[in-house]
Amino acid sequence: MKNIARTIIILVIIFATYSVFIKFGEHPPLEMKKKEDLQIAHEESNEAEDLNVPESGILSFIGKPAEDVKAALGDPNRIDSSAYDYDWWIYNANLNQYLQIGIENDRVVSVYGIGSEVNVSPFTLGQPLAEVFKIAPVSPSLEMEAHGNSYRFEFSEEDMNTRPSVKMGDVYIQLYIDKFDGTLSSIRALDRDTFIKQRPYEVVYRGELLSAQDVTPEKWQEIERGSEQQILDITNVIRMRHGIQALAWDEQASHVAFGHSRDMKENQYFSHESPTEGRLSDRLEKGNVSFRLAGENIAAHYIDGIAATEGWLNSQGHREALLNDEFTSLGVGVNGLFYTQNFIKK
Repeated sequence: MKNIARTIIILVIIFATYSVFIKFGEHPPLEMKKKEDLQIAHEESNEAEDLNVPESGILSFIGKPAEDVKAALGDPNRIDSSAYDYDWWIYNANLNQYLQIGIENDRVVSVYGIGSEVNVSPFTLGQPLAEVFKIAPVSPSLEMEAHGNSYRFEFSEEDMNTRPSVKMGDVYIQLYIDKFDGTLSSIRALDRDTFIKQRPYEVVYRGELLSAQDVTPEKWQEIERGSEQQILDITNVIRMRHGIQALAWDEQASHVAFGHSRDMKENQYFSHESPTEGRLSDRLEKGNVSFRLAGENIAAHYIDGIAATEGWLNSQGHREALLNDEFTSLGVGVNGLFYTQNFIKK
C-alpha cells in the first residue's frame, strides 16, 4: 500500500506540473491604450465585412427579443449572471446541443455554441480551418466606432491562431480554434457594445472606453457559481467530442478548487503550490477528498469560464488533463477571474 500511495502522489505532481504553463492564454480584460490621435479607417480589407448574418442558426439570434429565443428553444435550463451586463440563458439538457444565450434588457446581445448539433451557420463546429477561413478570412485587427468613440482591437499571434474575431454585418464572431485538431471548436457571437465591454483583445481607443457596470460582491458570487457549472458542461462537451466519458460534479473537490482560486487572487500569485496550503495532494487531503489519481488546471485573467476552458484545450498539459479518460469527476472553483479545475479518480 505504501508503494501505491507514493505512485499516486507522483502522478498528482506530474499533472500539476504539466498544467502550469498557461498563465495567460489571452490578454487581461483591462489591457488597453488610449490614443487621442487614433485614426479609424473606414475601408476594411477583411472580406468577412461582406458577409451577412444568416437567417437561421444561433448567430441569427443577435439583436432579437428574448421571446424569440423562448419560441425557438423553450425555457432555459438555468440562468447565470455575467460580469458584462447580460444574463446567460443556459441550454444544457443535451450536451450535444449545448449553448448559451446572453440576454440584456430582453434582447440577445451574445450567443455561444459548442455542442456538436448546434447550428452555427454559416460555419460548422468541427469544420477544418481551411474551410472556416474561406468563409471568413481574418485580419490582425478589428476597428469600430460606437457612441462617438473609436476602437481598434489588435490580435496577437496567439489570438490569430486560437481565437480570432471577424465582423459579420453588425455582429462580431469569435472563432475558438482547436489548434491541435485544426478545427473550429466553438463560436461566440456578440453585438458591438458587448464586444467592447468584454475587451477580449488588446484595445487602442479614442474617446471614452465603454465599460460594463460595476459588479457587487454578492453578484460576483452568482457569476462565479454559474461559471463553475459552465466550465463543467463545456469540459464534458469537449470530452464527448473525443469519445471520452463525461465527468460527474464533485462538490468537495469544488470547495478545494475554489479555495485555491481565492488564495491565488487574494495573495497575488499564480502556481499549483500554495505558500500556505501546499500542493494539490495536500489541499485535497485537507478537504477530505478521497482519490486514487488527481490533476489540476489553473488559469487567470480570462474574461469568463468559456474563454478559460477553450484556453486550456489549446495548452498541451491542460489538454491532457481535460481529455484524460481515467478521471471520473471534476470540481471547479472560480474566484473573480481566477479559475481552478480539480480532476479526480476515486
